[in-house]
Formats: sequence, structure tokens, C-alpha cells
Amino acid sequence: MSKKRLSLLTGSLVLVIIFALLYATNKSTEKASTQIKEHDEVKEIENMIKGPGKRDDWFISQKVFPNKTLPQEAFQKATKQAKQLKETTMKELPELKNEKWTFMGPKIVGGRIVDMAVDPQQKDTVYAAAATGGVWKSVDAGKSFTAAWDDNNTQSMGALTVSPDGTLYAGTGEANPGGGSIVFGGTGIYKSTDKGENWESIGLKESGAIGRIALNPKNPQQIFVAAAGQLFNPGGERGLYRSQDGGKTWDLVLKGKNNTTGAVDIAIDPVNPNRIYAAMWDHVRYPNNRVYGGEGSGIYRSTDGGNTWEQLTNGLPASDKNLGRIGIALSQTQPDRLYAITIKSDGYYEGFYISENGGDTWTKQEVSRTFSNAQSSFGWWFGRIWVDPKDEKHVFVAGVNMMESKDGGITWASSRGIHADQHAVAWDPKQPGRVYVGNDGGVYRSEENGLVTGKWEKAVDLPATQFYTMDVSQQDITRISGGTQDNGSIRSWGKDDWNEYYGGDGLKNLINYKDKEKVYACYQYGSCAWSEDGGNTMTYFTNKTVSDRRNWLSPLLFDPNDPSIMYYAGNRVNRSTDSGKTWEVISPSLTEGKSEDSYPYGTITTIAVSKSNGKVLYAGTDDGRLWKTSDLGKNWTEIINKTLPNRWVTKLKVDAKNENYVYATFSGFRNGEDSAHVFKSEDGGKTWENISGNLPNTPVNNLIIDPKNRHKLYIATDVGVFMSKNDGKRWYSLGSGMPMAPITDLVMHESTNTLFASTFGRGIFEIKLK
Repeated sequence: MSKKRLSLLTGSLVLVIIFALLYATNKSTEKASTQIKEHDEVKEIENMIKGPGKRDDWFISQKVFPNKTLPQEAFQKATKQAKQLKETTMKELPELKNEKWTFMGPKIVGGRIVDMAVDPQQKDTVYAAAATGGVWKSVDAGKSFTAAWDDNNTQSMGALTVSPDGTLYAGTGEANPGGGSIVFGGTGIYKSTDKGENWESIGLKESGAIGRIALNPKNPQQIFVAAAGQLFNPGGERGLYRSQDGGKTWDLVLKGKNNTTGAVDIAIDPVNPNRIYAAMWDHVRYPNNRVYGGEGSGIYRSTDGGNTWEQLTNGLPASDKNLGRIGIALSQTQPDRLYAITIKSDGYYEGFYISENGGDTWTKQEVSRTFSNAQSSFGWWFGRIWVDPKDEKHVFVAGVNMMESKDGGITWASSRGIHADQHAVAWDPKQPGRVYVGNDGGVYRSEENGLVTGKWEKAVDLPATQFYTMDVSQQDITRISGGTQDNGSIRSWGKDDWNEYYGGDGLKNLINYKDKEKVYACYQYGSCAWSEDGGNTMTYFTNKTVSDRRNWLSPLLFDPNDPSIMYYAGNRVNRSTDSGKTWEVISPSLTEGKSEDSYPYGTITTIAVSKSNGKVLYAGTDDGRLWKTSDLGKNWTEIINKTLPNRWVTKLKVDAKNENYVYATFSGFRNGEDSAHVFKSEDGGKTWENISGNLPNTPVNNLIIDPKNRHKLYIATDVGVFMSKNDGKRWYSLGSGMPMAPITDLVMHESTNTLFASTFGRGIFEIKLK
């Protein structure tokens, strides 16, 4: 990176952009060729990166602000309320339920896979658990998948395993503390005896997140579950649980040292199943602070089937505040041989350890820089080891890249040809050499025993993509683009199927409503670019804007009167009159950042522009502030009203015909409060009315005002899409066929009266409104 370019960036913005550049270029070997070259200078900046990865901060912070905890029961309650509202809709407005949501894609992109299991009986059958997309089943060796999970259950998954008779066990709630799934948590353990057609809840509903499920190989009725616990709350069902009766009853057999310690990994000796190993992880999350390690972290062993336990310490790192997540695995052919990887509490690699005597003693293995760097600065995102069931020296270790050793951990090779960020590996015992891998890009299959430098085939039909935002061309309804978790900004045109046109974690996407070839895409912390050829070539523009801090999902929008006029914000509002080529700052800082913040905090999260009066703008921030200008930014007035909640402002919308009619939505659970999430003002923000009414008590992520009837509203929430025909006096569930995945964005295609919704884990849907 040149000194000339660095001179254009000041203060904390330098660190923000540097992190975004590194992360965007470190994602996948499949990144689009249109990625801007100046953003590929990884080697020059990687030594400047400090601190843990920040991929999860946007979703987490808006959900928990301003509290320090997010009660698990709040989401469960909201899910129940959403189901009840569907029943109310059937009784009062059945025509709304008769309207159907249709899946629009993508299928080929995939999404984060956290665990996999191969069916022991049926040929070519494999199951995959998607982070916020439920369980999927393939009967063609991983080429295509169909849903094998109830759409009305929580879609957040953590673990998956299968017994010798084909019984499936699924643990909900992702134990990898990153992405949106950790926000939504889980509702316990589920069991299926019919290949995923039906699922039965079998307990541990307050476990929060499940890191692993393991069965006694000689007695599948004995089940062990690593309950990581609720990420934001101490206590609960946290630790290692055992069932002796196939999941009918559960006992806590290994409790953590404190109320923030849970279990995250399990290994069972196949020869002597009474010998069991468990990895415990002491961690909890606060809005501005991660505590991803502690004295409760460590490896434990039981030699009596889980009745009693001892901590293994001989050669392993000490259990203290610096010890974070641990992954453990043993060899099926030589069970005395164990492998463990340890991560520091700050997310960086600590060590790789080998035991040759069942865990009595451990030796720290010298590894290459390539191996340690694979954990990057967010090793708590991985924490997995897999050993070839036929070769005790053939080992895989999860990381940004998959690391493979064929000599028992002495030397390592790094994967190529597969997406970044590895989470799952499964061998097919019925097909020698066949190995499946799950990562942030979906499912891959190898017929070469998982050779990381070999040939991999990606699933072409796995609709589990996590969207942050989306847009639809008003000129061409088939043109859809969106920003996705770890799969960049993708589009439905340009090739035969969905394809990436801008990298990193895709965030805000826009399509000019008068010229479909003019498109915009951003990755993390407001790193945005424009294109005049539909995204084939992208030109970076963030360095032409002025802000000290920029949100993970920085707002970018068109003026509704003229799409060549655009607005962009970090902690200050910027305006462009030439389609984003040049920018001028039109506001002071509208919020404050603090030095102790662990990520850019004190930023603008939403902007609204009046169509009836283009000089009127509204802005909302991540620290709960609302602002208004009536003279195009010359003067800004903070809107202070006791009616409004002090929470993250997710969206502001202004009525097209009257700039004084404005709506504000907010995010953040508060235990025991009324459903205060959608507010309306009819006097330009002087007074506000809570119009949340009968909505579920859940974060609201977006709002659409019907262009033909301003009293008709549509909202996107964590538990579904809802609509009101009377300006929020009464809300109803909109349509059927939408899974219970978080709805992140809504777009109305005006000429066809079609509403589009993006989900965080199940792709994009549309509904034809009658």
C-alpha cells in the first residue's frame, strides 16, 4: 500500500480500511477477477493488523444494545409470538396467508456449514447443518441438497451426528462466536428417526449453543452433548451433558469451573468408550468487549464413562485468562494418539499438541507459519480437528484454510480450490477416499481422501446463503444483487447463475433505479465502489468520503428524486451529485466514539431522504440518536423524545408525499419491556407514536412504505415479515412459505407490486402482492 494512498486516510479510518482490505482479500480462492487490484496488498498490511476478527460485531451489537446481555428466552418468546401471529392472520385475514413466498435464489453460492454427517445406511447420502439455515440432505453425494428441517424451527445450527441405525441428532445454536447465528441462539437438541423428515425436541432448551454431539460407538443410546452456553448470559444449561436413554433424559456430568464455562468439543475412544475427552471453553460476550478465554478453559478426561473427570495438564498450556477455545480429536485406529489445538483468548494461535499415551502427557509440536496463520486473529471461529478413520497420521485442522498433515502433525499442506473458513469434515465409510468438507462457502466433496491440494467438487444446489442486504432493478425485475456473509456482493446477471462481483463480506448493494447498469457494492466498514457496466468493473470511492469511523454496514442510498444524487455516512454524512464519483461532507460528527470501543462504534446506521422536499434528511445512529436537517446539511438538529427507545436505529423511512411523515425502527432486546420497535411521527420528529402494537418482541431490521398506499407498511424482523394495512394499528404475518430465518432487508418492485425479502441463511424470496 503506497504512502500516497495512506495519506488520504486519517485516524481510526486507516485501521478500519486496512482490516477490511485484509479480510476481503483473505477469503477465498474463488474471488471474482474484478476485485480491485489496489485492495490485494495483503502482505504489506497484514503485520499492521491488531486485535481479534470483527466479523460478528455488527449483528451482535445492534441486537444487544444498550444492555450487556441478550436473554436467550427473549428470542424463544419472539419465535413463539411469531407463530401465534400467523394463527391470528389465518383467522382475521386469511387472504394474506394464501399469498405465497417464492424462493428466488441463489442455489449455487452456498453458505456457512457448521457440521456434517454421512448416512451409515444409504448410499451417497450426507447431511449438512447450515449456520442459520437448518439441516440439509443430499442423496447424490453432495451435489445438490434439499431441506431436511422444519421451516418453523429456529434455523440456527451448531452440531450434527448420526447413529449406526441412521437416527439423526441435531444441536441448535452455533458455538462459533461469529456471524449472525450466535445472535439468535438455539432451542436445544432435536432427534429424527426418519432421515430428517420429522424432528422431535429432546431437551437442553436453555443450552444456547451446541458445539458437538458424540455417541458411544458401542451403545448409541448413550449420547454426549457439548453445551457451549448462551453467549451473552452466564449460567444456563452449560457444560457436558450425557443421556443414557437416547435423549429422553439428561444429566450434567462435567460442569465448568465458573458460570461462563461451557463444553465445546468431545472425543470418545472407540475401543474403550468409557474413556472420553472434553474440551471446555470459558467465554462470554458483551457489546463492546469479548471475553473469549478464561480459567475454565481446558481439556478433561473421564475413564468411567463420564461419571468422574480429571483435567489434563501435563504439557498443555495453563488454564488462565489467556487460554481460549480448544479443539480435540483422537485416532480411530490408534486411540492412545490424540491431537489438540489451542487458541489464545485474543483469537490468535497458541499451540498444536500431540499425546501418544491417551492424554497422560502432551508435546507441543513445532508448526510452520502457514499453519499458525491459518487461525488468523479469530481462531475461536474454528476449533476443530479431524483424524482419518483409517490412518492415525492423516489429520485435518480447521482454519481460514484447511490444513492437512500426512505424517502425524510434523508437516502441513494448505488447501486450495475450496472456499475459506473451514468448519466441518466427514468421511464416507461406504465409499473409500470420499471426504466432505463444510465451510463458509457451502459443501465440497473429494474422492481423493480429502487431499487439500487435490480436486474438489462444490455443491451446486445448497440455498443457505446469508444476506445482509439486497436490491432489485426497477427496470428489470430479474436483476437482483445482494451483500452476503463471506461470499461477497453477488448478482443474478452477468453469467448463467449468481456470481460475485465485489469481495469480502458483502454489505450494502444498490442498483440505480433509472439505469440498471449503474450498480454499487460495499464490503465491511463502508468500503464501497461504483460501476457503470453492471459490476464488471468496479471503482473504489470510500477514500473520497470524509468520516472518522464507519459502521460494519455503512449506509449508502439514492436520492428518491434523482439517482445521481447519493448519500453515504460514517460518523458524518457525505453527499454526491455525480453518482458517487466525488463527495462532499454535509454534516458534523453526529455521534461519539470512545477509545475503549473494540470496534468502530459511534456511527451513522441509517439515512432517509424526503422525496417531497429534497432538502430534508433524517439520520439515525448506533448509539440511539436521531437527527434532522431541513437545509441539506447546513444545520442539524438532534431529535430528542422520551417516547423513543435508546437503542440502535436500524431504519428511517420518509413518506414520499410528505416529509413530515417519518418512521423509525430499532433493534435490541430488553427483558420484560413492551414491543417498542416501530415508531411514527407526523410532525417531522417533534412527537412520536409507538405503532409496534401486536408485533413479536424482536428486532426490526427494515421498513417499507407501500408506494400506492402510505398507510400500508411492511417490516422485516428476526422472526419473519409482517404487514399492516392501517399504519401500524394492527399487524399480520405476510404470506406462507418463508422459513424462520432472520429477515435482513426488503425491497419493493413498484411496477409489478412485488415484495422481495433477503434472509440471513435461506437466500432471497419474493411475494406477489394482491
